[in-house]
Amino acid sequence: MKEPVLVIMAAGMGSRFGGLKQITPVDAAGHMIIDFSLYDAWRAGFRKVVFIIKKAIEVDFKAAVGARMEKYFDVRYVYQEVDRLPAGFSVPEGRTKPWGTAHAIACAAEAIDGPFAVLNSDDYYGVTSLKTIYDFLKAPHADNEHAMVGYLVRNTVTENGYVSRGVCSMEKGYLTQVVERLRVEKRGRDAAYSEDGGESWIDLPGDTVVSMNLWGFQQALLEEFTGRFPAFLEENLAKNPLKCEYFLPLIPNAQIQEGKGSVQVLPTQDVWHGITYPEDLEDLKKALEDMKEAGVYPRELWKDVPTITKEEK
Repeated sequence: MKEPVLVIMAAGMGSRFGGLKQITPVDAAGHMIIDFSLYDAWRAGFRKVVFIIKKAIEVDFKAAVGARMEKYFDVRYVYQEVDRLPAGFSVPEGRTKPWGTAHAIACAAEAIDGPFAVLNSDDYYGVTSLKTIYDFLKAPHADNEHAMVGYLVRNTVTENGYVSRGVCSMEKGYLTQVVERLRVEKRGRDAAYSEDGGESWIDLPGDTVVSMNLWGFQQALLEEFTGRFPAFLEENLAKNPLKCEYFLPLIPNAQIQEGKGSVQVLPTQDVWHGITYPEDLEDLKKALEDMKEAGVYPRELWKDVPTITKEEK
């Protein structure tokens, strides 16, 4: 079996946060949030990493992250740009927004040579989640058997504003549908979402399962990410040329609805942390400090991690 590959989506510029979240220090040692995901991934068993970035952040990202991670992983870089479109399509006038997370994976297809996990660069996923998805990918599965780590919505919302979450429907431990809700807010131990800019709200019980974009896919699914993009553009460009997004859940949803594949939901009690808003940064720093005090992480993450050899790359 081919070794699982970790694919990290790092092309976003952090508009609501107001800066480049990927390289913002989150502890006294200068670690970034991505360091914790990578450290947990290394402990889980991953040794190959594909970073999806933009040319505009290439120099900063490689200096802050890539150069260090090349010591511990077989690292590859791919580029998600707004003009990376199928033949026959062009960028609509005035479009600057990226085409979305499914487009990011399509851009990375050339660099992925095995079963692969996907995660966001600016989210903290928790200690057990990377191990859970690695173990799934390492085990033998058919080409159409995939997985998603399922979080409880109460563990994924911020006190400081709204977030986007993929709300999941399940049957017997398998995903039946995931629907992107673009405005989800905390309500005590529960949450609620709005589809009309906050005019009205629909309750979400705190134990509702949501996707945090931590997926495990077989390599064969890459053909779907690339192959379905032209049809998406045909359908959506005329309706919303400047903001339509090719979201990652569209692909597993289509596989499920067409009876072509399955997605096992791997439950986790891990608590998400992120820096969607500037105010989130202090909450994240405190949570990480508490985990270090409890021995979950060492003070210096990479101090005792052996470097990878050329033969291992």
